[in-house]
Amino acid sequence: MEKYHKLIFVCTGNTCRSPMAEAIYKSLEKISEMKIISRGLVVLFGEPINPKADVVLKKHDLELSNHVSKGLKTSDIDENTLILTMTANQKKKVIDTYQNAINVFTIKEFAGEMGDVVDPYGGSLIDYEECYIELARLVKKTVYKLHED
Repeated sequence: MEKYHKLIFVCTGNTCRSPMAEAIYKSLEKISEMKIISRGLVVLFGEPINPKADVVLKKHDLELSNHVSKGLKTSDIDENTLILTMTANQKKKVIDTYQNAINVFTIKEFAGEMGDVVDPYGGSLIDYEECYIELARLVKKTVYKLHED
């Protein structure tokens, strides 16, 4: 039986990094019963995925159909929820804001690495591609780690 029933990838606006991580995870793990979603910490209104992130995903034959950014809510989280943030500051904000969030890590920390996943927002298509490549590596490590546990 799986330790976690839900995995939430969290970034700032839920338009770049966390939706890319969600799409990558869903492409790698097709048999798990775990629910995979992405959320943002600063979402004032629903927006589609960033156009450059969308281009990069499609270049890798991935897609998040009809993605609309959503903010993280207390109701998204229970004791069987794994939350992976893109930065240490986001991890701290989740822990400080959501008392029911007990399984919170940066994605790099969970994958056995150090540092943050840099936000490509405002950057070039190359910046988004580099972010995708980093997320693909980290998400693969996450899939393997969840299968070990």
